[in-house]
Amino acid sequence: MSLLRLRDITVSFGGPMLLDHLNLTIEKGDKLCLVGRNGSGKSTLLKTITGEIKPDEGLIESSGNIKIARLEQDVPDTGAGSVFHVVASGLGDIGPLLDEYNKITHDVAEDPSESNLNLLESIQRKLEAQNGWELQQRVDTTLSKLSLDGDMQFSDLSGGVKRRTLLAKALVQEPDLLLLDEPTNHLDIESIQWLEEFLASYQGSLLFISHDRSFLEKLANRVIDLDRGQLSDWPGSYQNYLRRKQEQLEAEEKQNALFDKRLSQEEVWIRQGIKARRTRNEGRVRALKTMRQERSERRNVQGKASFVTQVADRSGQKVIEAKNINFTYENNPIVQDLSTLILRGDKIGLIGPNGVGKSTLLNLLLAKLAPQSGTVELGTNLQIAFFDQLRDQLDESQTVRQNIGEGSDSIDVNGQTKHVIGYLQDFLFTPDRANTPVKALSGGEKNRLLLAKIFSKPSNLLIMDEPTNDLDIETLELLEELVSSYTGTLLLVSHDRTFINNVVTSTLVFEGNGKIGEYLGSYDDWIRQRPKGNQSAAVKTVKKKEAKAPSTTKLSYKENRELESLPKEIEQHEIRTEEIHSLLADPKIYQDSPDNVNKLQAELASVEKSLEIAFERWEFLEAKQENAG
Repeated sequence: MSLLRLRDITVSFGGPMLLDHLNLTIEKGDKLCLVGRNGSGKSTLLKTITGEIKPDEGLIESSGNIKIARLEQDVPDTGAGSVFHVVASGLGDIGPLLDEYNKITHDVAEDPSESNLNLLESIQRKLEAQNGWELQQRVDTTLSKLSLDGDMQFSDLSGGVKRRTLLAKALVQEPDLLLLDEPTNHLDIESIQWLEEFLASYQGSLLFISHDRSFLEKLANRVIDLDRGQLSDWPGSYQNYLRRKQEQLEAEEKQNALFDKRLSQEEVWIRQGIKARRTRNEGRVRALKTMRQERSERRNVQGKASFVTQVADRSGQKVIEAKNINFTYENNPIVQDLSTLILRGDKIGLIGPNGVGKSTLLNLLLAKLAPQSGTVELGTNLQIAFFDQLRDQLDESQTVRQNIGEGSDSIDVNGQTKHVIGYLQDFLFTPDRANTPVKALSGGEKNRLLLAKIFSKPSNLLIMDEPTNDLDIETLELLEELVSSYTGTLLLVSHDRTFINNVVTSTLVFEGNGKIGEYLGSYDDWIRQRPKGNQSAAVKTVKKKEAKAPSTTKLSYKENRELESLPKEIEQHEIRTEEIHSLLADPKIYQDSPDNVNKLQAELASVEKSLEIAFERWEFLEAKQENAG
């Protein structure tokens, strides 16, 4: 039986149905990517599956009491408690008890008083009564798998590590079905690649929403498309989906054109006057009414955005020249001895982990921030447009229309006057939506509005800091075409590998300790050219900056027990690994028990993964004990 089956699910919030008698089957081991335009109802579908939204009609059937966990699209800015507390809360009622045990073990290590020891003993008894030790081990294993420090405060983490913590909260439940809503948003390339590898080996079923084409290409074995309330299912790769979806849309367009032609002919016939009425066929009249009803209920394909950049006068040949610039912040070198020459028409991608200093480098190159040594010289006749990932240029209290018009009902676009409402429709804002306050817009709508704002003025130097977040794939591809054909100079910060590949002609890459390498070509070209080990060096720099756990903290009571038990656990994993290798080396098994081969190979992968995790945890605890002296 299928893991989960949705039958005729309908959800509406007063307007057109978001989910219109929708059907979906999820099998064990499926890795499904859900695609669709912004606002089409993708997040609503995930919430319907978890029961957060009750469908107006339809049924959700499952094979037994399956566990479902969901990682939300938005990451909270703040949150109380430690990483351990957040992850353990995924276990429900026993989570607070585990969290309490985690705290008291730290207290006992610092103050082994009688009261603390009595409290520790009391909590241990409660855990034993509720199978708590197994759940405690599950939390510790999950933290280790995701390279998380349970003692760190959640509110102190970067956005990427917060998202990883929330993923751990979902995974600790050991769900049969894991739902992920835009899991790569605000993650750097290193974190995205880590997540790809982790989810590729994930044993449960997976349903995820993503606009990252490289990510979904590597993970999805089925693409499901939510379009005008209906789901279509496309087995195979993303490229296969794109090809067949286009064929479907072309066939639908032809069918609609034939239908409209027939309807037009029938409307002419019904209006032919008295002569036609005498010969009127009542069946034909009823058929015409049916056709009218069908036409009124048709939901046409949503229009595409139509971005246009305003062309400014050409800048000088030299746009930016940096000579031996250096910048250090809190004893961390951000830029070290960088020299580069940016010429008119260059399209340069800035690549590096979150927190490494990409925005700082942009400000240095634009002379908004002075280098501590070295020089930066800007070229002549520069007109700069800046897409800021924080969207500081948008006034949240004003309407969409006011943000673009700035007090006027019209704007000039390449020498032609255009009404603000008409201009906004090119960016998929209806007249009603144009009068909406910016604070009420979704993340994707805010990004489109910011694009509309920066493209409403002429420029010859375009700075784009994470422009792809929250955009649906169709809008993303249109932006890609626009930026590729931009005649000015481009500086791009992005973690979207496909976008970088299709747009830039060279890259500036943060390689660790302030060193920035310059490479010709796109992201893939850099991967081929980079010196071995540079990628990890950049990551280590950021991790060193972000890590807030005290390196000299003593091991807790719980960690001491874990450190003592790990060698035996590692030994057991090694013994079982050798046993499985020995069994698989016997040729007879492939003839006598072919079914056993798959089981043994799956067990081998699981045991090797557990062994790797145990080794990493043992090394971490050993290092922590050594640092504590």
